[in-house]
Amino acid sequence: MKNMANKLKVFSGSASQKLAAAICKKLDIPLGAMTTGRFSDGEISVKIEESVRGADVFVVQSTSSPVNENLMELLVIIDALKRASAGRINAVIPYFGYARQDRKASPRDPITAKLVADLIEVAGANRVLTMDLHSGQIQGFFNFPLDHLFGIPVLKKSIIKEKIFDGKKECQFDQDLVVVSPDIGSVARARDLAGRINAPLAIVDKRRQKANESEVMHIIGDIAGKVCLLLDDMIDTAGTIVNSAEALVKNGAAKVYAACTHAVLSGPAIERIEKSCIEKLFTLDTIDIPSEKRIKKLAEFSVASIFAEAIESIYLEKPVSKLYD
Repeated sequence: MKNMANKLKVFSGSASQKLAAAICKKLDIPLGAMTTGRFSDGEISVKIEESVRGADVFVVQSTSSPVNENLMELLVIIDALKRASAGRINAVIPYFGYARQDRKASPRDPITAKLVADLIEVAGANRVLTMDLHSGQIQGFFNFPLDHLFGIPVLKKSIIKEKIFDGKKECQFDQDLVVVSPDIGSVARARDLAGRINAPLAIVDKRRQKANESEVMHIIGDIAGKVCLLLDDMIDTAGTIVNSAEALVKNGAAKVYAACTHAVLSGPAIERIEKSCIEKLFTLDTIDIPSEKRIKKLAEFSVASIFAEAIESIYLEKPVSKLYD
């Protein structure tokens, strides 16, 4: 795709430099030259080091921790590109922060996900490309096109086809593997993966007492003697996934693995996972995981290929829907 280099440009914010470099390698184009920094008072500075006039520009930046810093940096980069006369500005947000604040759960609550969508639009973006939004309704918060990719095809390929289970044939996937949703909210996602690999589905029924804490009630489905794969869109403090894993083992599961798209891993998450009965946690690189959190139980797979294909399709005005399979 070297012939695209004059019109297609990919830039990276501070939060997604590794992923952006991998995407550019797949596209066979150089990463856009840009300098980001901080003034002495903490304000964000951005300088575009090459011409973007008339170009189709993609800015790769997850709004992960530190969320406000990374979000503000994304907005400043978009504004800089707009003022540099970029032809079209596409915000590539592998992990969309504030996605859990998508509705009024109680009186006088903000809908912060909508606020973030408005900020991105006002900054000058023309399109958003993201993956596994916590809530599908967020797509409607934008007044311009949003392409929503799914991580399940990548997880399926990485976990099942590449035999990540210690490289051994530990289970017959049509008999011994059960895909488990850790709560009601993730049933559709778990059912999708279960259908793709012809595996049964189970659900952990829990009652949440307060934020980031959950009480497991009982298991819906047959998991006795089975290898269980817990699937969620994100793992934050890991309370839900660890409690669900313990409940599965108490109810007779032979082994428990876990998988997610977004490894937020905040607070006590790493300690909880290390001490848990989870054999391995499979995740995608939508969030750049720092070295101190890269424990042995963690197996990370790249979404660079699917994002590169999506960027190419958007640039060439081709359908992105083919990537959903």
